[in-house]
Amino acid sequence: MNAPERLTLAPGYEISRVIRGGWQLAGGHGAIDRATALDDLLAAYDAGITTFDCADIYTGVEELYGAFRQRLLAERGAEALGRIRIHTKMVPDLARLGTVDRAYIAGLIDTSLQRLGMERLDAVQFHWWDYEVANDLDVALWLDDLRQAGKIDKVSGTNFDVPHIRTMLEAGIPLFSMQTQYSVLDARPENGLVQLAGENGINLFCYGTVAGGFLGERWLGAPEPEHPLENRSLTKYKLIIDDFGGWDLFQRLLRTLKAVGERHGADIGTIASRYVLERPGVAAVIVGARNRAHLASNVQVGTILLTERDHAEIGAVLSERQGPEGDTYTLERDRTGRHGAIMKYNLNAEPS
Repeated sequence: MNAPERLTLAPGYEISRVIRGGWQLAGGHGAIDRATALDDLLAAYDAGITTFDCADIYTGVEELYGAFRQRLLAERGAEALGRIRIHTKMVPDLARLGTVDRAYIAGLIDTSLQRLGMERLDAVQFHWWDYEVANDLDVALWLDDLRQAGKIDKVSGTNFDVPHIRTMLEAGIPLFSMQTQYSVLDARPENGLVQLAGENGINLFCYGTVAGGFLGERWLGAPEPEHPLENRSLTKYKLIIDDFGGWDLFQRLLRTLKAVGERHGADIGTIASRYVLERPGVAAVIVGARNRAHLASNVQVGTILLTERDHAEIGAVLSERQGPEGDTYTLERDRTGRHGAIMKYNLNAEPS
């Protein structure tokens, strides 16, 4: 098995362009066998996936990654431990946004450090639920203070729109990366974010590239599902499919991705993720994985190359895309709208 592509983003800071996501390892997705999960993380490392994503609100995942770091050191040595990068997210609860202060933010960072067993966090990607509560720039400045104090290596963001990213840049925040939803179904980053990031050296880390599993063989030729769907992730991405142009156009896209995949010996999800990885400005894609069942496909995302014919065929379907429209994450910020109403907002307040 060939290893995924690697990319040096800063002196001494190299990542695998396929990042192993941690959301599906959170407590809300069912029981996780810790020993098996650690075996799976080690298998991902051995396959060449050396960059991992988590968040303070992913229940139990930072602690799991901390245990993984200890095992990697014990079984592969200090050089192997130094090769991995762990990107976490800091997500102040919606209910706390108006009262957050420097001490609260420092406490969240200290908690992540303790859980991960690190002296300095590789990258902190912070998220802000509500722009009406205008403390987000203060938080960014406090994070940069913690960077200068040695507790954080890279200050990053998650789901910020173009105006707020520009404000942080103008305030001197050295934004390293921006995590954003980006897929063949959802091209909102192309509405300004890609250009701004490219002009300012901000790396794009993209999630949702398989739309919660909708971009897969399971849904090829399947009838349109009715609500309620089996989990919140499918509900979220079904809304994106509706905005994209509906079930018939979605099925045309699946058929096209399937035909492209057959030429590469790859499945639909692999082609969908590879398409995003080849978009301008994209440094890496984040692949969600509950176990190692799809490890070979995940690695393949970082090894195959799409041809001009592949891009032309996919582009022909995407030319009929109707949406979703607007800046990145704008729809999800409207808590009264279809997309925002299904979000969960106060996970740091819930017990681990």
